[in-house]
Amino acid sequence: MHKVALEDLSDPDTLNLLRFAFHSPEKLKPAKSRQQLTEEVAGKFAAISEELRQRGNEPHVVAHFVNRMIFCMFAEDIELLPKGVFTDLLERALKNSDDLQRKLSSLFAIMRVGGAWGPEDILWFNGGLFDDDVALELTPNEIKMVYEAARKDWSDIDPSIMGTLFERGLDPSKQSQLGAHYTDRDMIMKIINPVIVEPLEREWDKVKNKINEELKKAEQYEALKPDEKTTKKDLTQNARQATAARNRAQKVYNLFKAKIKSFKVLDPACGSGNFLYLSLKVLKDFEQKLNIYGEAAFKLTQSIPEISPANIYGVEVNSYAAELARVSVWIGEIQWIKKHGFTFPGNPVLKKLENIVCHDALINEDGTEYVWPKATVVVGNPPFIGDRKMIAELGEEYTFKIRKLYEGRAPGGSDFVCFWFAKALDYIKNGDLERCGLVSTNSIRGGMNRFVLDEISKDFHIYDAWPDEPWVNEGAAVRVSMISFSRTTMLPVRLSGSSVSKVYSDLTSADLGEDLTKSGKLKTNKDVAFIGTMKNGGFNISGELAREWLCLPANPNGRKNNDVLRPWTNGMDITRRTSGQWIIDFKPDGTLEWASLYEAPFEHVLQHVKPKRDHLRRKAYREIWWRYQEPQKKMREKLSKLTRYIVTPRVSKYRLFVWRHSSVIPDSACVAVCKDDDLTFGILHSKFHTLWTLRLCTWLGKGNDPRYTPTSCFETFPFPKGMEPNVDVTVDGNPKAVAIAEAAKKLNELRESWLNPEDSIKRIPEVVEGFPERIIPVNKAAEKALKKRTLTNLYNDMPTWLKNAHKQLDDAVADAYGWSRSLADEEILEKLFGLNQSRSQ
Repeated sequence: MHKVALEDLSDPDTLNLLRFAFHSPEKLKPAKSRQQLTEEVAGKFAAISEELRQRGNEPHVVAHFVNRMIFCMFAEDIELLPKGVFTDLLERALKNSDDLQRKLSSLFAIMRVGGAWGPEDILWFNGGLFDDDVALELTPNEIKMVYEAARKDWSDIDPSIMGTLFERGLDPSKQSQLGAHYTDRDMIMKIINPVIVEPLEREWDKVKNKINEELKKAEQYEALKPDEKTTKKDLTQNARQATAARNRAQKVYNLFKAKIKSFKVLDPACGSGNFLYLSLKVLKDFEQKLNIYGEAAFKLTQSIPEISPANIYGVEVNSYAAELARVSVWIGEIQWIKKHGFTFPGNPVLKKLENIVCHDALINEDGTEYVWPKATVVVGNPPFIGDRKMIAELGEEYTFKIRKLYEGRAPGGSDFVCFWFAKALDYIKNGDLERCGLVSTNSIRGGMNRFVLDEISKDFHIYDAWPDEPWVNEGAAVRVSMISFSRTTMLPVRLSGSSVSKVYSDLTSADLGEDLTKSGKLKTNKDVAFIGTMKNGGFNISGELAREWLCLPANPNGRKNNDVLRPWTNGMDITRRTSGQWIIDFKPDGTLEWASLYEAPFEHVLQHVKPKRDHLRRKAYREIWWRYQEPQKKMREKLSKLTRYIVTPRVSKYRLFVWRHSSVIPDSACVAVCKDDDLTFGILHSKFHTLWTLRLCTWLGKGNDPRYTPTSCFETFPFPKGMEPNVDVTVDGNPKAVAIAEAAKKLNELRESWLNPEDSIKRIPEVVEGFPERIIPVNKAAEKALKKRTLTNLYNDMPTWLKNAHKQLDDAVADAYGWSRSLADEEILEKLFGLNQSRSQ
């Protein structure tokens, strides 16, 4: 049942209901939604693209061909092509497929220029999508699939399907995506609404109030009725006043309409045009609302829409995606025109959109900075490439050029997306841009990435943000932040859809407490915590092979292999069970001549590391191939003076700290804290440090796990007075320190007993001295049971004994700070921030 109220008749969707009821009642039958149809047909055409590619067709040609067929289906259902002309071709080919390729080629050729095609007259569709007449041969089964798709109603297809199919038809590595996942429009609207729609609506409300005030004045003058005291002059004056008021009202209206007509939207990483298509739609909807108002208020004839694809600007480095962005925008334009009852464009149907350009959005070929087209606002979804992947994906030369060009505006270690934020900020600073809304990975909230948000927050305003939203990028689930910022403070401020007083640069609310992004590094914490070694090559070996080499006779230099073999730990060794891996370690300063004397380890590195290093662009990594890329010399010097140290995974669901023997080499997936006392261990494992890290960390991965960094999480954390990392605390003389150390020791012992029950394991000394003993299960049953005993599983369950142990530790740390044991989390953060500020001055 459809109910139509009279006041809803101005809505095109409501009018379409009535139109269908009289002219196409079958369209009112329950059917698949637009999104379901789009996903279904996208899946089928993605499968066809895969088969065409497997038959040896070049991916670009496949993508172009498939999208031409889709556009033909759309064009015939929206009656730009003669009704059924494309579907009839396919239907005849079901009986005889031999001539379909030639006929499709002929149709594409005439669509490029327009003219007679058999008995039919074909409109001039123009080049771009129909830049050639290439058609690929389809198998009978593929023809059947295309025919079944063509019989559906394509008139309301989501334009984003064009880009979706192009990307998946083009790139064989994206087979996991064949099944059509395209960017959800509700997600895109979380950028478009605050950047385009809502500011325009707010401005229009103010303008409309001014207009209505003038019109009310006009009505009041016109309502004055003549009496015996009224002269002809009075009546004339009233009429003039009324006319003047109406003229003022219309002038305000016309000025605002002119402003909207000149409104420009730029997407400087437009891909296949999803942001542009939706931006165009909301602008046209807004203009139509103004036109309807003007027709009623000023007795105007029906206004012809002036907002068009000329209001939309895009920059895209891939030429095929740029072409598809143009087509997607035109499909959206045509759909809007049909829906609102206006005349279709013609001569040609698909006009060249020179304002969607194929170019690198950041840099010119000569190394100078690319100048963006002048626009009112910027929206978009720039590429998600982490700083460490930039060289691999973009090349060393390009990466270094970009980092040098944007030096001072985005740190060299920033993710690629940050350069778009930095560039947009420049345009806002120069007054060339009003607002900007961009999508980034949610790691922009912390670390080096946050630099660009810090800069934005200095003089301008983040007024709408979604800090942590699900997104799909090239088939992979990621977490993103969606950030809108502006020159003005006049816009309402929201965080995750809720009103707040201010959004800090880490995308937290000012209503929750202090701005922890202002936290400074503390001298007392310097050079204590380090990211572990980065190998860049296959230095890892199994424990079995390590023990075999440890037992070999002495090398030509008279030394055994235990000089260059060490146990190894990474993040998963902490959160799960230890992998038992070892690593070859030729020291930070080991020469090639010295390393070669350790025969078996050296031969392994020669075979498994050097071939990979030979292809690296960076000279040092190529030439010093037997050593780690980043050996962390300062960390190793610190660890050499200890018998054990504290280690935590950089990325994990829970902030876990464990002990490691000082002979164990930590991987870059860990942070090593070069302290061996239970006091430091306890403070780090308290809720005070955990709360602090969760506000200053970055976030990573599908699981949206917190990422711990030495600089932002450790070096800013204010330890209790007298218990700082650079202080050698005599625990025995400090009751509060004793309480923390004892609680920490108890927590560790309880966890270790649960992880490795004495009745299920046996401890075996290593084959040579100087290394930690091995823990192995006593039998198969114990081995099976122990696999489930991991720290992650333990903290998932959080048994009472573990809660109690942490409560005892937290109480002891609270006492050391001199704070109440019952402080709320935000009160704790406020107090910690106060300590940080007083100590970092």
